[in-house]
Amino acid sequence: MSDDFLNLLNPEQRKAVTLPEESALILAGAGSGKTRVLTSRINFLLTEGICHPSEILAVTFTNKAAREMLDRVGRQLPIKVSRMWVGTFHGLCNRMLRAQYKAAGLPQSFTILDQSDQLSMIKRVMKAHDFSTEINKPSEVQSYINGCKEEGLRATDVHEKRPRFIDKLSIYERYEDTLAKEGACDFAELLLRSYELLKNHPDIRKHYQDQFRFILIDEFQDTNKLQYKWIKLISGIEDGRAINTVFAVGDDDQSIYSFRGANLDNMRQFLHDFKVADPIRLEQNYRSTGNILKAANELIARNPSRLGKNLWTNSGEGEKIRVFEAENDLEEARFVVEAITQYRSEGIKYKDMAVLYRSNAQSRVLESALNNNGIPYLVYGGFRFYDRQEIKNALAYLRLAENTSDDAAFLRVINVPTRGIGQTTVEKIIDEAEVKGCSCFEVARSFQGRAAKAIASFVSLIEEIRAKKDQMPLGDLVSYAVAKSGLISMYETDPNGQDRIENFRELTSAAESFVVIEHVDEETEETELKPLALFLANATLESGESQSKLGEDAVQLMTVHSAKGLEFEIVFITGLEEGLFPHNNSIFSPESIEEERRLMYVAITRAKKRLYMTMAHRRLLNGREDFHIPSSYLSEIPAELLKYLSPQSRRSTEVDSSNEGDDFGESIWNRGRRMENWTRQIFERPKPTTFGMRSRVKSNSPYAPGTKILHEKFGEGVIYNLTGEGESQLIDVMFSKYGKKQMLLSIAKNKIKIV
Repeated sequence: MSDDFLNLLNPEQRKAVTLPEESALILAGAGSGKTRVLTSRINFLLTEGICHPSEILAVTFTNKAAREMLDRVGRQLPIKVSRMWVGTFHGLCNRMLRAQYKAAGLPQSFTILDQSDQLSMIKRVMKAHDFSTEINKPSEVQSYINGCKEEGLRATDVHEKRPRFIDKLSIYERYEDTLAKEGACDFAELLLRSYELLKNHPDIRKHYQDQFRFILIDEFQDTNKLQYKWIKLISGIEDGRAINTVFAVGDDDQSIYSFRGANLDNMRQFLHDFKVADPIRLEQNYRSTGNILKAANELIARNPSRLGKNLWTNSGEGEKIRVFEAENDLEEARFVVEAITQYRSEGIKYKDMAVLYRSNAQSRVLESALNNNGIPYLVYGGFRFYDRQEIKNALAYLRLAENTSDDAAFLRVINVPTRGIGQTTVEKIIDEAEVKGCSCFEVARSFQGRAAKAIASFVSLIEEIRAKKDQMPLGDLVSYAVAKSGLISMYETDPNGQDRIENFRELTSAAESFVVIEHVDEETEETELKPLALFLANATLESGESQSKLGEDAVQLMTVHSAKGLEFEIVFITGLEEGLFPHNNSIFSPESIEEERRLMYVAITRAKKRLYMTMAHRRLLNGREDFHIPSSYLSEIPAELLKYLSPQSRRSTEVDSSNEGDDFGESIWNRGRRMENWTRQIFERPKPTTFGMRSRVKSNSPYAPGTKILHEKFGEGVIYNLTGEGESQLIDVMFSKYGKKQMLLSIAKNKIKIV
């Protein structure tokens, strides 16, 4: 057969593809042709007659990647690709367990639980055994169980001594019994049971070791501990020698999924366990310009515990990276929209432009700006802000509070959160409303029947929200309605609950900015309408039809995590502020700091031709407005690679950021220096107005936003938010050395003085 495919490879790619029968670690940098190398390796093994298709096991991390690999190989070679085992860990383990179900202790037709099904079973188990969902939140129990399984631990293997996890272990034990009784497997169970099958049955283990002589692993940096153990078992490794060869492809600089259990140490352990002297490094990049790659290289070089590589390209230096520092998040969004509009007028398609952000909640302001300017967009990997389930639920409560005749809103939330109101009862209400010619809510006011008490409670809840709608500022009303409805409590038990709760806070931000900016400052023909009615109308206009479909020409909006594996002509990385990106949570460990930097590396390397980095000195996010300083990442990129587009007056005080060694302590010290310089700048500014700080109390308070203070423990700081009343009044302070702190004023005022 022809080996023309080898002529398409660069020297390092060819070296990897044509390796003899030995295990290898391929460090495949961003845009270095990883997929081509994997498929070419399979092509080489088959065309050279080294193995048969049935002797190949290829593991990918998504079904899409598996389909793409099979498609490419199938187009290149006249073989039955179905004879190869290609798929995700879960898919391959499922295939193995179906074939060996008796030895695995499973029924032949065992069911697979997705995340939602698993959570429902956990809730059933907890209810059946009287475990409090307040003390042990089901979503936390789910994370605990999956975490144990990903470590390869059954409940009987865990010797739990931590008091707060004792109940979770007991629930895990009962949950396992329920899984066995119902003949089911959750995702983590598929891998654990497959591992146990290979470990406990030497004959079955030998069968698969004899079959799979060549094992290929994609995205190796994302494997967890149990997956690596599974790989070692099936490869037949003993005393540093493996029966089968493992071709592991990955990039330690793009390991960004530790929150899913990914264990970056697997890459170093692989070198040791499989006696691999040195990785093969794929460093030639076919995606980005030279300046973009230099920025990525300089940034990631500050991570000390990496295997090391340096991306390069033959495509030229390209343009400098453009940096824009906005006064606030609205100006940042306007800048992004103006740039997109300009590029579109030059013939660049919308779909070739992407806007990246660290947190999902950031999309709301960007979506609004794009929508208002008639620019089509797609929220990649998720719903646009006002189409998200939790936001629709919250808006339904507000719609019903504004207009009790809104039957659609009534029917959406009558039993959300669950109140024990069944579908039969709801149908009775609908029928009676049709007969009487009135709204469902009107029927509910005087409903008689088995669910009368629950319905009366719901009616009372809506009336309470209605009573507040003309008394509270819009932002406070939204916050009150969401909390009162029980939605926050409901989503606290959801696997994705934290993101949903953050979106509620962002809805509050939307309401606050709408009142201050869009309603008060803009002259409209609808000024006679109340703020809530205007806000709900605006939310409706921004939802639904304006969301582009996949494949249409639309600007791509996404989190940086979602962007991995994608590429675009023009990329905007927004929200580059200390505390947002890098995220505040990353300061707690060296490993977290390194992973956050890898996330920025992923963001940078998505860009092919042009890269923008933007930030806002003031950002209204998750229901509060904060002052921000530019991200430390901007100081980690050489100045000669950056072109600032914002006025010099907005630039932060320069800080020496050489940070040699970049150890944990020094990194925190530099953050402190940046905070200190930022605080000094704030001290030199006029005191912000109540409007600018979104204070929810009277501005004549001695602790109003903008007030400089000195704390006996934390030192200098600036108050940036004041909420609540009386003994429950809270102040939010940005300290020069300790960052953000929230304190109860009744206690804190004895420890601070105004300066």
